[in-house]
Amino acid sequence: MIELLVTVLIILILTTLYWSPNNASRQRTLQKSCQRNLELIYTALEVFANEHSSRFPIVAGAKTSADALDGLVPRYTSDTSVFICPGSRDSSLLAGGSLRNRKISYAYYMGRCMTNTASALMSDKQVDTSPKAAGQLAFSETGKPPGNNHRKFGGNFLFCDGHVELSPAHVPFALPLNPGETLLNP
Repeated sequence: MIELLVTVLIILILTTLYWSPNNASRQRTLQKSCQRNLELIYTALEVFANEHSSRFPIVAGAKTSADALDGLVPRYTSDTSVFICPGSRDSSLLAGGSLRNRKISYAYYMGRCMTNTASALMSDKQVDTSPKAAGQLAFSETGKPPGNNHRKFGGNFLFCDGHVELSPAHVPFALPLNPGETLLNP
C-alpha cells in the first residue's frame, strides 16, 4: 500500500512539474501558439492596410491597443480568440464582439504602415510604453507583471512585413518610436 502511495505521489509531482506555467518547454509551446495568433492578426491588419493606403489602424485618442484594433472586428476578422495570448491569464473575448473596453494580450505600435518592414507592429504585453534601445528590458524578467505573457521567458514581436520573432526579456534590437507613432499596451 505504501509503495502504491509513493508511486502515485511521484506521478503527481512529475505531472505538476511538467504542466507548471513556469516550465520552459510548456512556455515554448505557448509562445508558438502566440506566434500563430500574431500571424492571424497580421492577415487582418494587412487587408485593412491594403484598403487604407498601406496604413495600419490609427484611432485618435486610443489609450489601449484594444481601442486601436477594435475596427478590425468583425469586418477584417471575426475570430477574437487570436487577440488573447495563450500564455497570458487574460479572459477570452466574445466571438465577433467589439474589442473596445475589453482587455487583449498584445501591445500595438499605432502609426506605422506597411512600408516600415523592419519595425515592430505588435508584441506581447511590454513592461512599459517607452521606446527601447537594444538590450533594454521589454518583457518581465521575473515572471511578474507587467509584461509577463510568457512569464520570465520573453515574448514575441510581429513586424510590419508579417514575420514574427521570439525575443528574450531584454530585446536584441532597438524599438524606436518615430513622430506620430505610439506604443499602446493592453
